[in-house]
Amino acid sequence: MSLRSRNKISAEFSMSSLTDIIFLLLIFFMLTSTLVSPNALKLLLPKSNSQTLAKQTISVSIDQNLDYYINKQKVSRDEIMPMLRQKLQGEQDPTVILNAEKSVPVENVVDIMNIANDLKVKMVLATSPKK
Repeated sequence: MSLRSRNKISAEFSMSSLTDIIFLLLIFFMLTSTLVSPNALKLLLPKSNSQTLAKQTISVSIDQNLDYYINKQKVSRDEIMPMLRQKLQGEQDPTVILNAEKSVPVENVVDIMNIANDLKVKMVLATSPKK
């Protein structure tokens, strides 16, 4: 008398559902990676608890060597005001994001804030979140 098991275990595995999930994850990470880093300059920003979200029109950056950048383009200190005036021309309710490295003296940050005040534009100081 030969007893056989009626339930046979299949050793096959369908990869189609796994590839669909991996493809969706790939698309998700590709889309979100473009939104993560709007400022390509690597700056050590001061830390803050408050978070203000503003529509970013123009980014002004000051690095540790006191080099000034407007939207990743290096400019001299004297070129900042005319260049900002040109870039903000025709913008409604413009906002300038100021990215100043932690080691930059306050006088340099205040100079840029005074330029924004003279141009009558809003300025937001970028900070990194406290952990």
